[in-house]
Amino acid sequence: MTSIRESLQSATCTWLEFGEKRNVLVSMLAGTLFFIGWWFIIDAHAKYPDEMSNAFHVCGVFGTLSFFMINSVTNAQIRDDTYNGGYLGPRGARSWLFIGFVMGFAAVIAACWILFADFVAAGAQHHWPGVGLFLQNIFIFLGSLTYKFGRTEEQ
Repeated sequence: MTSIRESLQSATCTWLEFGEKRNVLVSMLAGTLFFIGWWFIIDAHAKYPDEMSNAFHVCGVFGTLSFFMINSVTNAQIRDDTYNGGYLGPRGARSWLFIGFVMGFAAVIAACWILFADFVAAGAQHHWPGVGLFLQNIFIFLGSLTYKFGRTEEQ
């Protein structure tokens, strides 16, 4: 008797396999998510400039730094495959990746906190600046995850 998992693995969709264009398509998707995230906050700040503090943009800056930190480490560096450089080796690469994930997740949590503390609970007249800030950080984090885990290794 075959398990459900084995039957699902044998019934893969042929239209879903991108082949050699997977890295290009995933990179375009990650860039689009990153762009959409920044577009949300630009729109919110342009529409309601008096209701948004400039300090709120720190979340997006940390999310962007997280995007670059996460994607500057290759999977080969994490696995210690042919990694020759650096002072810390794979341990340093794993630490860098972990700090990047923590920064990205902290940016999302901080944006959620700002949304509820300064716009929902405070009874602000317009909620869009807080929602735009939250969506910005969600989209940047999703773009980062898409770019990191959606690509295949080049052989």
